[in-house]
Amino acid sequence: MSDLDSQIPSAFDPFADANAEDSGAGTKEYVHVRIQQRNGRKSLTTVQGLKKEYSYNKILKDLKKEFCCNGTVVQDPELGQVIQLQGDQRKNVSTFLVQAGIVKKEHIKIHGF
Repeated sequence: MSDLDSQIPSAFDPFADANAEDSGAGTKEYVHVRIQQRNGRKSLTTVQGLKKEYSYNKILKDLKKEFCCNGTVVQDPELGQVIQLQGDQRKNVSTFLVQAGIVKKEHIKIHGF
């Protein structure tokens, strides 16, 4: 019986690897591009999850100039800094971030409608 006891694992946690991947370095950080409905046909596009080493104001300046819209950088206590743009700019923002080399295409999540 002692040979059989040594072969049976005593405490195996199948979710240990998943929990280790979720916390710590090497996690997939997504950039979320969302749309928020305002009044009638008016809408806002929000960009959240960019790395902190990027200058949000410079990215915003380029986005505003490229897409001829207004925007601002908002400080949210839970989400950190969020870029807000006027209008539905979800596809434009995602292609801009990929072409500028800020984010890879597989790390962008587009939400809305």
